[in-house]
Amino acid sequence: MAICVFGSLNMDMAMGVVKLPLPGETVRSKNYELLAGGKGGNQAIAVARQNVPVQMVGRVGYDNYGNVLLDSMEKEGIGVDGIVMDTNATTGLAVIAVADTGENHIILSAGANGNMGLDDVERLKPLLPKCKYLMLQLEIPLKTATAAAKAAKEAGVKVILDPAPAQAIANEKLFGLVDIITPNQIEAGRLCGFPVMTPSDALSAAKAIQKRGIPEVVVTLGEHGSFCATADAAMAVPPYRVTALDTTACGDAFNGAMVAALYQGRSFFEACQWGNAAGALTAIRPGTQISIPHHFELEGFLSQHAAQTED
Repeated sequence: MAICVFGSLNMDMAMGVVKLPLPGETVRSKNYELLAGGKGGNQAIAVARQNVPVQMVGRVGYDNYGNVLLDSMEKEGIGVDGIVMDTNATTGLAVIAVADTGENHIILSAGANGNMGLDDVERLKPLLPKCKYLMLQLEIPLKTATAAAKAAKEAGVKVILDPAPAQAIANEKLFGLVDIITPNQIEAGRLCGFPVMTPSDALSAAKAIQKRGIPEVVVTLGEHGSFCATADAAMAVPPYRVTALDTTACGDAFNGAMVAALYQGRSFFEACQWGNAAGALTAIRPGTQISIPHHFELEGFLSQHAAQTED
């Protein structure tokens, strides 16, 4: 059995800045790097680094960036037979400004990701009988994500949705196919119609989202940890205090580590703890995929913090 990730693959141009620009303002970049990224690719990497088998289904352009992304996946041991090199599009590109505070602005060009359609869902279907979970994000067309979720449900595979980017998430048809949803504060607020700032807000948001048909909800709260809710229980999952350097891939690291922990048999609450730890470790390092932690790093981090708690 494996985890399947159906989603976006991008090349990231990451620029370090002292502060994020205001509208109409030009700021100088201290440096820039070209890095493998995309929410789908990031989450596949995050799963693979927890020593869990993963298959990736997506699209890249028939260009040099596409080759770089394929090589990146293969080096991590990720199955890439489901990735197509699209001759009619360029590889997706994200331009990311990262401030000294760790905050970021992202501008995304979908490229080949925007061409994902029913052909890609057909390539997904043969993988599903050997998959335990399907991970989705929304940097691809919404109707394609919905079709992938439907195929997974028909195959008896649990669907986990990261509803990002936030502007694309109000879709009841998709929600009816999702088993676990993992919005951040902004996404949760848009789903439920009120600001989500605290664990108390997250509880209210989780209940509102559950009423829309999704049984299990995880609201990620950044430095405040996360909040998880099932049909039977709801609880805040405490954060791990770190000084953030770059928060770009934290959500993807959280999702990948959480799903890998579920795959390995951990409880929902424990899986969110692993997700919190992965997000914290990712935040203290620059870059996207390069910053996502390996299993041994998470084990050491969690052991260290358990010992500190006991002291």
